[in-house]
Amino acid sequence: MSLDLASTPVRSLRTADGCLAYREAGSGTPLVLLHGGFTDHRMWEEQIRAFAPSHRVIAWDARGHGASDNATAPFRQVDDLAALLRGLDATPAVLVGLCMGGGIAVDCALEYPELVRAVVVSGVGTSEPVFEDPWVLEVAGAQQAALAADDLPGWADAYVRWAAGPHRDVADVDPQVVRLLRETGLGTLSKHAPGEPDHHVPVTRTWERVPGIEVPLIAVNGALDSADHLAMAARLTELVPGARTVTVPDAAHYPNMENPERFNAELAGFLKTLP
Repeated sequence: MSLDLASTPVRSLRTADGCLAYREAGSGTPLVLLHGGFTDHRMWEEQIRAFAPSHRVIAWDARGHGASDNATAPFRQVDDLAALLRGLDATPAVLVGLCMGGGIAVDCALEYPELVRAVVVSGVGTSEPVFEDPWVLEVAGAQQAALAADDLPGWADAYVRWAAGPHRDVADVDPQVVRLLRETGLGTLSKHAPGEPDHHVPVTRTWERVPGIEVPLIAVNGALDSADHLAMAARLTELVPGARTVTVPDAAHYPNMENPERFNAELAGFLKTLP
């Protein structure tokens, strides 16, 4: 029987700096889903349905995203994740993260290895990205220009281009995927005021430190993602001992949403290899 997500309410965990929102379903080994920038836990709906029958699935909203509180003081996303894992007694966890979420997952393996059983990333290397591809710089510039002009629809038009990638038009992407990305992106953006202070504190020396990661790690990338995102994921798997990369066809930056059947199959296969 398919999981009714309406029956799994969004809950909240209080931390020292406000509350973190999350949705939880199932029981067993913790499988924690970490969304990309500007989205929220809803991007993982197909994975929550697929894995709740066999795992304790937890999908959070990162601070300042979705239903989680905004930061009011300096914070590190990895410390928020550690607080969530400990607060929910969900360790050691398999961390599955896309883009920003993948960077947080890698940070957790570096900063809190005792909390992590394995890491799955998609379209990312570490939380210190390297962007130099002309298409990536053009899309990011379009987002920044729209924000500077207070043009939220224009920002959303640029933002959903990540779903198409450099090889397609947005019209080639499932309209439901585009709709959800636009909705979650604008929802998160609406939580923030122009010019508000950025309290986020980055984790440093990540690329230098990733060869020391000892838990199993895999990158599950969309075949149509940008050259930068694919290169960073490849670099990560080359540096982490025993890591590997698999590719999801017919998908760009959000393979879990565009081709959930294949993404879920790759994730399930990886989970079966874990000790």
